Amino acid sequence: MGKKARVEDGQALTGGEDGDKPKYGTPKKYDPTFKGPIGNRSCTDVICCLLFIAFLVGMGVVGYFAYRDGDPLSLVYPTDSRGQICGVSEAVKDKPYLMFFDLLSCVASPYTTLLEFKCPTTQICVSACPNETFAPYTQLFVGALLPAFVEWDKFICDYDFNPQTEYLTGSYQGTDGLAAIFNDQKCASYYLKSTEYASRCLPSFLVDSASDVASAFSSEDTITSSNGESFNSSTAQELFSNAASLILTFTSLVEVLFEDVVASWYLIVGGLGIAMLLSLLFIILMRWLAGIIIWLTLLGLHVLLGLGLYSCWQQYTSLAGMDGADAAITFTTDLSSYLRLQQTWLIIGIILAVLLVILLLTTLCLCNRIRVAISLIKEGSRAVGKMMSTLIWPIFPYILQFGFFAIWATIAVFLATSHQATYTVSMDDNDTVAPADNDTCDHTTFATDYPNTTAVCTFQSYALKDYVLYLQIYNLFGLFWLVNFAIALGQVTLAGAFASYYWAFTKPQDIPAFPLFKSFYRAIRYHLGSIAFGSLIIALIQIIRTMLEYVEAKLKGKENQVVKYVLKCLKCCFWCLEKFMRFLNKNAYILIAVYGENFCTSAKNAFFLLLRNIVRVAVINKLTDFLIFLGELFIVGAVAVTSFFYFTNQITWVSAYITVPTLNYYWVPIFIITIGTYFIAKCFFSVYDMAVDTLFLCFLEDLERHDGSPEKPYYMSKELMGIVGKKNKFDKDD
Repeated sequence: MGKKARVEDGQALTGGEDGDKPKYGTPKKYDPTFKGPIGNRSCTDVICCLLFIAFLVGMGVVGYFAYRDGDPLSLVYPTDSRGQICGVSEAVKDKPYLMFFDLLSCVASPYTTLLEFKCPTTQICVSACPNETFAPYTQLFVGALLPAFVEWDKFICDYDFNPQTEYLTGSYQGTDGLAAIFNDQKCASYYLKSTEYASRCLPSFLVDSASDVASAFSSEDTITSSNGESFNSSTAQELFSNAASLILTFTSLVEVLFEDVVASWYLIVGGLGIAMLLSLLFIILMRWLAGIIIWLTLLGLHVLLGLGLYSCWQQYTSLAGMDGADAAITFTTDLSSYLRLQQTWLIIGIILAVLLVILLLTTLCLCNRIRVAISLIKEGSRAVGKMMSTLIWPIFPYILQFGFFAIWATIAVFLATSHQATYTVSMDDNDTVAPADNDTCDHTTFATDYPNTTAVCTFQSYALKDYVLYLQIYNLFGLFWLVNFAIALGQVTLAGAFASYYWAFTKPQDIPAFPLFKSFYRAIRYHLGSIAFGSLIIALIQIIRTMLEYVEAKLKGKENQVVKYVLKCLKCCFWCLEKFMRFLNKNAYILIAVYGENFCTSAKNAFFLLLRNIVRVAVINKLTDFLIFLGELFIVGAVAVTSFFYFTNQITWVSAYITVPTLNYYWVPIFIITIGTYFIAKCFFSVYDMAVDTLFLCFLEDLERHDGSPEKPYYMSKELMGIVGKKNKFDKDD
């Protein structure tokens, strides 16, 4: 074996004569320095690596500002219109409950209320929920109650707002001023007898089984809100109960579903374990079943088309001589009438005949390439079988992606809750001590800074700062980049491991020890820049697609047909571009793992290599996709159907040993097991797909670089050499 080329750990694959790189636009000549794909590398795309690190630092800065200004507790605990958390913030520490000024606005959008647990009305923190129903707006403007008889002490108003003082001597004098108190939502135009639920004041008849509508107000009473909407006891139940029941039903449903998961968790784990075993078994069996499945499928297609053609001929001849059968085809809504026409069956028969001829000629012309594809698919199964650790590897990129998503979500939540209250100066025209009217001010120090002024620092608005939007875009782009980085890292690592399998001359003796770990080390040590470069391209495309979706959503109902058409075209183009770049990146990562070159060089080399073998690429990709689809369909379907029969007690012999727990909804564990099985199958078959793609590119390189002589032998299997008509020209004693 002394003359045979071997893969030696620590050796590198260069290219061309005397170390010059070959031109990938044309088939390469043999490289006499070829020893294997591993070792003697240098860092690639260093600038992009530094850019990636700088971007991560920027993410950290964004996270700092988000943490400093944000308050996620406002999403969990009741928060008033000024962003103060009831019972937590200093100003409202003694007011733990949230009061809504107009509950009808909550009813109008129950799903928003459910998702955000808030509604578009003024909300204040109160020390206790109201224990009676009171409708001042109705009394004053419907019942014509004189202001002199108004029960001012029953009003529930915004902080530091005294309705009686404002009406008598303030800026809300007169009838119009009194109406403005309610229209400006300075005070609640009505409130109902309420009970605390989740620290929020809700009508008692909704959350307290001991209360009913009659306890809130009598049937003669009609309440009118400041926006003109009215309701009484006969309509209140319908108005409020639908929204409240949605919220309460959702809460109870979550509790019931959680109980079912807890009761059947061990069966769910067992089902997912079976899915893992089935996925592994299917991949291993591919080395024997791949050819059978593919050839039987092709034979079945030929037979089906042939039977269809024969059936059309039978129908055509049977209609001969029948009245009206030879009539021309005309449009009609009676579809069955077409089946009584000879011309219909003639057209269908011609279509089937053309398809049969095309399929037959394609099969004959591509027969050799189909055999190559089958052999590579089998070889992929062997490679996975020799390196079982690769099946577990996808868990690591998934954990990375989950971690990156968690970081993005955390920063996004903190940014989304970094609202800031704005206060402005409200003053008399003759006051010259305080700043100008409507200037911003600090309400915590205003009184001490301007002790001799009659002006006050009043709350104006509660909103996000303008720059938060840009930080959210930066954070979203970071999510895209980091997630694609994790995917690329997983692909480079797997490609390196499977490449070391292919370039082992004698398998498994020449396969390096711990190939997956060594491939991961090489990816981290030398190629982080290239991985960051490739993932950056995908992230840029994704952020552009996201912006196009945002623009389309903002212009919905307003755009003209030209703008709508342009947006659709742009979305389609960038979708296609992303698909193409993902395909190109994947093959570029394979060559990065094999040769250790930078991203641009590897992408160019991969593109031209695939272009020179475009028919082989199409055949193997489609056959591999077909087998993976069958595998996923079989595994998910088998596990889902078995789970259904088990949890419905239709597999009695299993239930005798493993008792089916009593569940509220038996479909809960079935659904979880089915979804989990799908992701497990995707995880396992993604490894298998990467194995086939890596071996395929190595096979193409092997064909172009070597001629089978002792100095430049082929590394492919003997089965592949037999299919492509190649062989190694060694002496028998070698």
